[in-house]
Amino acid sequence: MRKRVFISIFLTSLLTMILTFILISWIMYNNTFDSVKREVQNESFYVSDALKTYNNDTADMFSYLNRAGLKSRNRITYIKSDGTVLYDNLALAADMENHSDRPEVIEALQTGHGEITRYSDTLGESIYYYAIKLEDGNILRIAATTKSILGMMTGSAIWIILIFITFISLSVIIARLLTKSIVRPINNLDLDNPLSNKTYDELSPLLLRLDKQKTELMENVQEISKTRINFAFISNNMSVGIVVFSEKGYITGANRSARDILGIDIQQFFMEGCRDLGYIKAVRSALEGKPMTAKFEKSGFVYQLSASPVKENPEKHAALLFITDITEKDQAEQRRKEFSANVSHELKTPLTSISGYAELISKKIAKKEDVPRFAEMIHTEATRLLQVIEDIMKLSRLDESDLEKEFEDVNLSKLCTSVINDLQQIAQNKDVVIKSDLKNVYINGYSPILYEMLYNLIDNAIIYNNPKGYVDISLAEEEDEIILTVKDNGIGIPPEHQPRIFERFYRVDKSHSRDTGGTGLGLSIVKHAAALHKADIDLTSTPGEGTTVTVTFYNGDK
Repeated sequence: MRKRVFISIFLTSLLTMILTFILISWIMYNNTFDSVKREVQNESFYVSDALKTYNNDTADMFSYLNRAGLKSRNRITYIKSDGTVLYDNLALAADMENHSDRPEVIEALQTGHGEITRYSDTLGESIYYYAIKLEDGNILRIAATTKSILGMMTGSAIWIILIFITFISLSVIIARLLTKSIVRPINNLDLDNPLSNKTYDELSPLLLRLDKQKTELMENVQEISKTRINFAFISNNMSVGIVVFSEKGYITGANRSARDILGIDIQQFFMEGCRDLGYIKAVRSALEGKPMTAKFEKSGFVYQLSASPVKENPEKHAALLFITDITEKDQAEQRRKEFSANVSHELKTPLTSISGYAELISKKIAKKEDVPRFAEMIHTEATRLLQVIEDIMKLSRLDESDLEKEFEDVNLSKLCTSVINDLQQIAQNKDVVIKSDLKNVYINGYSPILYEMLYNLIDNAIIYNNPKGYVDISLAEEEDEIILTVKDNGIGIPPEHQPRIFERFYRVDKSHSRDTGGTGLGLSIVKHAAALHKADIDLTSTPGEGTTVTVTFYNGDK
């Protein structure tokens, strides 16, 4: 405080002295310059009156001008009405340029007299020109040169520096004395017991208020501290991000979720930590008084940003931003759109074929010998259509949330054996050998769904195999894990297709899938069945060498 009081008094004293000095200098300069102007104007009147007495006798006029020019401290110029310089006491008239464009000359020709002041920063001088129109139409101009304020200060630099040093010294002395006298009683105040102090009478109301406020403050601090701790605990444990912006766009508050998601920090400008365009537009819109929502994507997550204005005054707004994780909702919406498009396509394709062949038969366009083949095609496409519908129904069943109520202990090894028996004929037709090493294990699950998962995994391993190939199925138990492995030495899956292999209706080779009767939903059913049983599924595959799918079930909580 002592330093601040000292600096305040010092600067006030110094500023007062400097301003006083500048004001006095300015007044003196103006008075001096006004005297110069009056002197020039008076001299102009005297010279013009003298010229009138010569009745346009040029020789006498120039003789007078020469005498006056020698005696005068000022510059006297006699100018013809067309701007030609006829006489100048400081230069040869013949060497001077035409003055018709000079403002003071133009003004004198128009109004009878004109004046102008020109400044030279380089020379630090001010030149005052006064022109008067004579009866013969010519112009008499007298100019006086005087130092400008800058020139005066430059010429008196040493004295000004000395005065300035004196001002600083006086200001320091005055500031020290006043600071000591003001601060000493205040520094000795006992703020823990305000009413026990004996100091200025003017401070008594302050001390009374301090004592009252001390009591209130302690109570408020305790209450605020509790509230802040509770709010910080709640907000920092919320999954929803919350950010508060000042009317100037600075972050005044942000919970942990918001800081982690946006990479921002308190007291930053809103565009510093996060440069996402949607975020910037939403916050800017709220600061302008318009609510806005936007999407923000980061590290594979999708967030909804809801920015709302908070009115502080009619012209300015603060802003409040809520950040909600909508990754699952967004992905579900994308899956729904893709699923709808794929279902439409998968249903339309066989229906188009059925409709086309049926039309050929019904309108007797087809040849007799082609009718059986067309009928077979209709049967094939109808079967395929039924298969697609059945698989869609299975997926819909998997999406139901109440299937876990129907869980029971299932002998997985017996279920595998049943699937192997059901697919044995298909394997023989493809010249594929099925091998198995099944440990007798149980899991808690829904038997029909587990059957579909096993069936699709083994069926795929057979269908996408080579003649003389094999499918190796194993069941093993390790601590709390039951591991199902389905391995084949078939055609394999290219690496670029592996990340999407479990998506609905996704096919690596659509023509091959259609030839084998695949719907593109088998592995999607496997994925959903594994998720229903909280199992992990892993796929490794090398084109030309084969594919291995591992499903890991957990007996306890994962």
